[in-house]
Amino acid sequence: MATGGGRGGLVITWKWCIFAVKDVYMEKKLILISNDDSVNAPGLHVLVDCVKDLGEVWVVAPAEPKSGQSSSLTFNAPLRVTEHPDYEGAHLFSVSGTPVDCVKLAMHTILPRRPDLVLAGINHGSNAGNSVIYSGTMGAVFEGCMDGIPSIGYSLLHHSMAADFSECLPFVKSLTAEVLDKGLPEGVCLNVNFPAKVKIEGMKVVRAARSHWTEEYKQYIDPHGKPFYWLTGSQVNEDKDNPETDLYWLSRNYATCVPCTALQNASPAEIASVAESLGYK
Repeated sequence: MATGGGRGGLVITWKWCIFAVKDVYMEKKLILISNDDSVNAPGLHVLVDCVKDLGEVWVVAPAEPKSGQSSSLTFNAPLRVTEHPDYEGAHLFSVSGTPVDCVKLAMHTILPRRPDLVLAGINHGSNAGNSVIYSGTMGAVFEGCMDGIPSIGYSLLHHSMAADFSECLPFVKSLTAEVLDKGLPEGVCLNVNFPAKVKIEGMKVVRAARSHWTEEYKQYIDPHGKPFYWLTGSQVNEDKDNPETDLYWLSRNYATCVPCTALQNASPAEIASVAESLGYK
């Protein structure tokens, strides 16, 4: 069906009208952002700035820094949710809990619908190698992944709140757009790390380096004469010369993308080997 005047008149089909109305009212994809450095962290605001035109952005982040919280939950205290003024068009909330609390509360009480993507970061500090196990940033990512939502954690190898994120932003935007469009394999999420204070040469998709921390607890004395301890130490790379690993490429000025699984299962071959050695086939 068409309407319009005579020769040269405007002709509009009903079919065109239907598609035009559908495009106008089509919902943007919903992006949930959290972190472990708190709702006030510069890295979080930089991430919002970077992806705000890719969808409808909602931020639900800890009210206070919660680094090293991994996938911990709050179950012995009430959780408080505070709504803040929007930031660059993004809805902004803080939670008096951990990064996982933030994602769970967002899913169940804050968001208007299920998110299409979960992002965490940009973290102030590395989550490469075995740091992924301790990371509150990746705890939020694993939570999204276990709920079947494509999820990515971003980290910059610089702890300063004045860190320069400019080099990593083109990678953040392009990778976020790709995952938002194409998704990820079921049960897989991404741990992305960026070197700091260098020109980033590119990105490598690799595995996490085998590594460990030399935990040391330095003793101090408080004003009352009682000792207390502060965790220190350094990360030891056990795969130092292995080009299949993240720490190898980060030290060579490349960004790294490590596909992860939240459930941390051993490989089928390793499971079969354990079953055989224990006599449980």
